[in-house]
Amino acid sequence: EPPDTPNDFSCQTQDMRIVTCTWSRGGDTYLYGRHSPKYTLSEEFSQKTVPCTESCSEQCSCSWDIGQQRICNITVTVENPLGKKTATDVFDVTHRIYPAAPFQLWEQCTDTEITLYWKHRNKGIELFCQTEVIQPDGKVQLHNSSDAQLHYASITLSGLQPYTEYTARVHCGAAKHFWRWSEWSEAQTIRTKEASPSGKLDIWREITPVLGGRNVTLFWKQAPSFRANGRSISYEVTWEKVEDGSKPESISFSAIYNSTRISIDNHSYRISIMAKNNVNYSLPSVLIIPRATGNSRIIFSTEELKEEQVNGTDDGIFISWELRHIYDSYIIDWCNFPMLQPCDLQWKRFGPNNSSALISSAAFVPGVRYNFHIYGSIANTAFLLEKKTGYLRELPPLFDPIVEKVELTFNAVTLSWDSYPTNESQSGFVRGYHVYLSPIREDCSLKGSKKHVLPDDSVLCKYTIGNPEEKRYTVKHLLSNTKYKLVVKAYTGGGETPIVNFIYIDTPFNSNTLYLLVLLVIVPSLVAAICCWKMKWVKECCCPVIPSPNKSKVLSFKEFKIGSEKVLKISDCIPDMLVVDSKAEAQKL
Repeated sequence: EPPDTPNDFSCQTQDMRIVTCTWSRGGDTYLYGRHSPKYTLSEEFSQKTVPCTESCSEQCSCSWDIGQQRICNITVTVENPLGKKTATDVFDVTHRIYPAAPFQLWEQCTDTEITLYWKHRNKGIELFCQTEVIQPDGKVQLHNSSDAQLHYASITLSGLQPYTEYTARVHCGAAKHFWRWSEWSEAQTIRTKEASPSGKLDIWREITPVLGGRNVTLFWKQAPSFRANGRSISYEVTWEKVEDGSKPESISFSAIYNSTRISIDNHSYRISIMAKNNVNYSLPSVLIIPRATGNSRIIFSTEELKEEQVNGTDDGIFISWELRHIYDSYIIDWCNFPMLQPCDLQWKRFGPNNSSALISSAAFVPGVRYNFHIYGSIANTAFLLEKKTGYLRELPPLFDPIVEKVELTFNAVTLSWDSYPTNESQSGFVRGYHVYLSPIREDCSLKGSKKHVLPDDSVLCKYTIGNPEEKRYTVKHLLSNTKYKLVVKAYTGGGETPIVNFIYIDTPFNSNTLYLLVLLVIVPSLVAAICCWKMKWVKECCCPVIPSPNKSKVLSFKEFKIGSEKVLKISDCIPDMLVVDSKAEAQKL
């Protein structure tokens, strides 16, 4: 096949004497050896022709010396036995300068500035250079500079961090008629010099009252705004009484330490912590520990404040507090590992206008209760304001209540589980209890209960106790002389564990039923039997014979009849006693 027209044909120079032209080879001609394509460069104004003997694969190039010529009209010709093609480039050499890469970089630096120097081979050509600076965090900054020097150029980079590594490299282009950038120089890694630590340490404390004073555990960490600015760093802790101006005490620690414990009496103390490197100290971070007498004790006591429950989310535990404008900042502290000693105390500071925060930590796990203390700080003195407690996510209780006491009657059972804990040992806040009960081999439907269906479709009676401190419950309306199975389950915000084990009870026989049977059956039968056996005696006692008046001795007097009736004359009756009721009756008689 005949050759393709050379594509992307252009020429450039590094020193305005040697011109290098490049182009794309084009498609395969399928001719090889002495029949393969031949390339020739020709310049119209100078009538020079240069054969290109270099073989090329994809990109072809050819160079020649143009001397003092400034305007060029260069044509590349490619030909084989089947044809030829050409491409032309007309240009001003001063507009096609492609500088050589800068070389031999060196530097001078202070704690915040680097002056970078380099050499270049393009003598007599004014260059425009660009310096690329890679920051420690990987961000890239570009700095431009002009270069009118003959042998070397420089640029000063300012606003840098002390004792920090930066990586820099340079490339340049023609300043007057920019054509393209040179290749990058070799990268140079430079460290600025040391300076005093900048910013302050973030410090906190934990106070434990002891006999005759207090133990104060001090913690410090490098705040986001703090910079060590040096090769090695140490910490110096100083404490002194506020009132009498006594001589300060101090102790130093190497960089591996971030806490210490000191013992102080009940006076007010000023504590400061500074970082130190080979140059100087940082500004001091100060805490004031107030006197531990009188009302000041409330600063250290956590008993007077009620603990409020808070909820966790997938991202952390949300804490909110009441905004009080007298404080210049707020501090929240907590333990990453509450069950361990030491508990890895953590703290976080917030501005005076903050009233909520999402506390997150890689150490937070579901089922562990975390306690948070919220302090307000004014003039470096912290005051405990609120207490919060919560879980990242609540889980069901770790174990079920153990029924310690069972009181049975024929129709009720009273259960007690007084020793069941509801404190931070639980994997969630215990919200209450469920009592499940059912007769053996049959479903339950007791009055006042709700139905609860087990996975095997058996039905239990369910009773709910909404108070976690109420650890006694009575189930009523049971049947006497009946066997029941029952279980007590605690539940949290994470639910409750599945029902596995039951306890079994037998209600006693109802003695009232026996008494009723005796009263209604046995007693009447016994009375009837006695009545049959002593009928004559009973008849005489209950139904005696009424005597006939005619047989009475009262009528044994001389007969005096009026008609058919006997009449007793008063003269025939001698009374034992005579009573006169009234004078009228007496007169009448």
